[in-house]
Amino acid sequence: MTIFAIPFPNIDPVAISIGPISIKWYGLSYMAGLLLAWQYVRLLLKTDRLWAANRPPMSVDRADDLLIYAALAIIIGGRLGQVLLYDPGFYFANPLEIFKVWKGGMSFHGALIGSALVLIYFARKFAVSVWSVMDLAAAASTFGLFLGRIANFINSEHWGRTTDAAIGIIFPNGGPLPRHPSQIYEAVLEGLVMFVILRLLTHTFDGLKRPGLVAGTWLVWYAIARSICEVFREPESVHALNLGPFTAGQLYSLPMLLLGVYFIWRARSGATA
Repeated sequence: MTIFAIPFPNIDPVAISIGPISIKWYGLSYMAGLLLAWQYVRLLLKTDRLWAANRPPMSVDRADDLLIYAALAIIIGGRLGQVLLYDPGFYFANPLEIFKVWKGGMSFHGALIGSALVLIYFARKFAVSVWSVMDLAAAASTFGLFLGRIANFINSEHWGRTTDAAIGIIFPNGGPLPRHPSQIYEAVLEGLVMFVILRLLTHTFDGLKRPGLVAGTWLVWYAIARSICEVFREPESVHALNLGPFTAGQLYSLPMLLLGVYFIWRARSGATA
């Protein structure tokens, strides 16, 4: 039985408004996540002891290029993922809505695919280890994951299932019943907990000295965390991969889990190719 049905906090989605120009929390979360990730990558590259033979895979200045590539991959991949993986019917019927990114609607799995392709291209273009580039991106991604889920909460999107737990939140566009604040659950598990796990791996267990290990661990934990949170998150209303008790988000995470296990196995076996 729900004891505390908490009204949704009155947070204006627009963070800054100057005349006709409005900047939303959603956009700020992406910008802040990318900038924090960029600085964290630079910090990792400056810390020689974290890398095999005390040799980082690329120069610190190369992180500036990585920021630009990653930003484009996340925005384009995330939006196309939302269009193609989650709501193609709506967007194909309303094609102009595809470009209205400021309204929200970004697919994590789409951003992941876009980022993976761009990271491979980046590594080949600048002749650096693709495995180490993926490790850097994985270690730094936690800032964006955390802030992005907080922005989902502020936007009142991707909210949770209805609940009769002791505490629930009544979202303004989620009907009259209390719901799980699943965005907060995801922010904690995908962002904060992920950061702690990867920080221990990179700074205590020499994870960056085994290229691919950090990225593999990231994939495995994200798949687990996302699958847990999907239990509390309202699934997409109509989706071909909502199969019985399983949601599309869980099934999309399964390949991540398997790929992460392979990455970890490969890193621990000492493969170099």
